[in-house]
Amino acid sequence: MTAMAAVMGSYSAMADEGMWMIHAIDAALEKKMQERGLELSAGEIYNADAPGAGIADAVVSMEFGCTGSIISDQGLLITNHHCAYSDIHGLSTPEHNYLEEGFWAFRADEEVNIKDKSVYFLKRVLDVTDEVEELKKDLAAQGIPAGLRKLSHMMETKYKTETGLDAWLSSMWNGSKYYLALYEVYRDVRLVAAPPVSSAAFGGDIDNWEWPQHKCDFAMYRVYTAPDGSPAAYSPENVPLKPLRKLEISLDGYQAGDYTMIIGYPGRTNRYSSSYEVDFTESLKHPISNRIRGEQMAIIKGWMDKDPDVRLKYSDYFFSLSNVQELYSGEVECCERFDVVNKKKAIETELQEWIMASPERVERWGNLLKNLEETYAAVYEPERNAVYYRETLIRGTRLGLIMRRAHNARNPHGAGTRMEREYAEMDMRVERELMIYALKEYICNIDPQYFTQWQKDLIAEYSDAEGICDTESLAAFLWDSSVFTSEEGIARLMAREVPHEEIVNDPLCRFTMEVKITAFNDAKTVAENGMSLLDLDAEYTRALYQMRLDKGIVQYPDANSTMRITYGTVGGIEPRDGIICDWKTTPAGILEKYNPADYDFYLNDRQYLLYRAGQWGKWGSGPDGSQMYVDFLTDNDITGGNSGSPVLNSKGQLIGLAFDGNKESLSSDVWCQDGYNKCVCVDIRYILWTLDRYAGMDRIIAELGL
Repeated sequence: MTAMAAVMGSYSAMADEGMWMIHAIDAALEKKMQERGLELSAGEIYNADAPGAGIADAVVSMEFGCTGSIISDQGLLITNHHCAYSDIHGLSTPEHNYLEEGFWAFRADEEVNIKDKSVYFLKRVLDVTDEVEELKKDLAAQGIPAGLRKLSHMMETKYKTETGLDAWLSSMWNGSKYYLALYEVYRDVRLVAAPPVSSAAFGGDIDNWEWPQHKCDFAMYRVYTAPDGSPAAYSPENVPLKPLRKLEISLDGYQAGDYTMIIGYPGRTNRYSSSYEVDFTESLKHPISNRIRGEQMAIIKGWMDKDPDVRLKYSDYFFSLSNVQELYSGEVECCERFDVVNKKKAIETELQEWIMASPERVERWGNLLKNLEETYAAVYEPERNAVYYRETLIRGTRLGLIMRRAHNARNPHGAGTRMEREYAEMDMRVERELMIYALKEYICNIDPQYFTQWQKDLIAEYSDAEGICDTESLAAFLWDSSVFTSEEGIARLMAREVPHEEIVNDPLCRFTMEVKITAFNDAKTVAENGMSLLDLDAEYTRALYQMRLDKGIVQYPDANSTMRITYGTVGGIEPRDGIICDWKTTPAGILEKYNPADYDFYLNDRQYLLYRAGQWGKWGSGPDGSQMYVDFLTDNDITGGNSGSPVLNSKGQLIGLAFDGNKESLSSDVWCQDGYNKCVCVDIRYILWTLDRYAGMDRIIAELGL
C-alpha cells in the first residue's frame, strides 16, 4: 500500500455525514466533534446569549444564496468569486471588463456599492414548534387554511415587531418541528476585491465539479453602517461595520487527517425523499432538462467563442445555466452508480415494518408506500410534458421573458421600464438560435392534446403529407414575423408605440404564450386522483422522521438555508478503482493546464510569470514554505448555499473557503455516499498571496494584520 493510499484509508472512515443546526450542538455532538479533533466548546461556536462569543457570529448569509464571513474589525467580508459573479458582471463594460481584469479597490473611496445587496447576521434561533401548533389549531377552528406561507407571515410579523429583527420561520421534517431565526440585516455592501476569472475560475466549466481543481475562488466586500453603527441604506456618510466577531486567519496550514469544520447556509437537500421520488427525478425530469440545457449551452458557447461582446453579455447567464446542468447530470450519474434507489427501498422496507408494528401507525401510514408508487406512475406522462414546456417556452430563451412580461402587462404599452436594459443585455443572433431550438423541442415532444387549435392549424400548415412538421421553417416564420425581433419592431416597443392587442396577437408571442402551465398542472392533478404527490412526499418525510426518533437515531433535517455546521477532515479521494487523488493542488497544476488558446485555461502574462517564479514568501505551504497549496479537499458535508463558507481548523481559525463539490458527490441532494462526498476548498494563503503579490492590495493585507 502506498503512503497516499494509507493516508486515505485512515481518514476516509472518519467522515461524518450531517448538516447540523447551529443552535442544536448538544453534548453528544460536541463530544463527537472533539473526538475528531475540535479544540473548542459548543459555546465558543454558537452562543446566542453572549453576542460575539461564538465564531458563528462572524458568519453571514448573502441573501440565502451564498455564505460569507467577516475577517477584519472594519467589516471586511470574504466569500466566493462565483457568489459575486453577477455583481462583477453588472459593473463590467466593454471598456472595463472586471470579470477578465479583476476588480481591485486600492482606496476606500473606490469600493463600489452594490445596489440591493444585503447580508444577514444570525442573532438567535428559537424552537417555536409548540407555538406554531397552537396557531394551526386556532386557524383551523376559524376555518382558515394554515399553510406554511400563512404561518410564516403571522409568526415572522409577530417576532419582527417584538424584536426589531428580521424573522424567518422554517419547517423541519415537513412540519415535525418549527424554528424561527432572527437576523440583523445590513444593506450597504460594497465590492472591494475580485480576481480575474483566469484565476478565480481557472479551468472554467471543464473543471467545474471536478478534482483536481486550481481556482482562486474568492471575492471581498465591505459592510457599512450608519455612523452610529446601526444598519442603514447606502449613504456616502456611512462607515465600515465594527463587528461583534471576526474570524482569525491561520497561516499554519493543515495536513491530511486534520480536523475541519464549515459553518454556512446550505440551500436545499432532499435526503428524506422516497425511492419513488428519486427514481422519478433521475429517470424522467433531470434527463430531459440536462439534454435541453446542454444544447442551449452549446448554442451560447458557440457565439461566446466567436464574439467577445456576446461573451460579456451572456457570461453570467451561461455560468448559471452550466452550473445547474452539470449538477443535474452528475446527480443522475451518481444515483445510478451508487444504486441510490435500491438503498432507499431498503430504508422503506424497514419503515414499512415499523409502521405495521403499531395500529396507530397503520391507520396513518399503512398505505403510504403503495400510494406513492401508484401516484408517481400515474403522473409520469403529465410531468414529462410539463418538463418539456418549462425547459423550452418558459426558460428556453431570455427573449421569452420579455414577451411574457409584455403579454401580461396591464398597461397598454406592454413591457414596462426594464425592456431597454433587457434588450441591451441580449444578442438577437443568439436569441434567434435559442428560440428556434426551443420551438422545435416543444413541437416535437409535447403531446398534441395540449396544443391550442391555432397552434395545431399552424403546425399542420408546415407539415408534409405524412404529418411531419418542418419545425425549422415554422420557427423561422414565427421569428421573422414578430414585432419583438425586428429592429423596427423593437424601436416601436421602446417608444411604447405597440398596442397591447398587437403584442397579444404577435405570432411568436402568441405561440409561446397560448398554452399555460395550468394545463399541465391540471392534467397532473387529474392523474393524482385525489392523492397529492406534495402531500404524500411530506407525509413520507414525517413518517421517516418519526421512525428514527422512535428508534433513538440521531438525525438532522434537510438543508433549507438555515445556518448549519458540518465537521470532517482533510483527505484525498479514490474516485474510481485504481485512481488515487491527493488532497491538495499546487501552481504546478496551473502551469500544466495552461493553454493560451483556451479561454478556460488562459493566464495573463503577470499570472504566468508569477506562477513560474514560484516566490511564495510568507504565504508559502509545506514544511519549508517553498510550496503553495492552491485548493484542498475535505469530507465536510455541504451543498449549494455553502459556497463561500469559511473552512475552519480545530481552533476555529480560517484556513480556506468552500467553493465546490466533486463529481462523485453529486447525488448528495438525496443521498450522502460515504467515502465519495468531498468539499473542494481554496486555501486562504493562496488568496492572500493573490491579494499581495498579484494585485498589490497592501491596504487589505495591513488591515488583516498580516
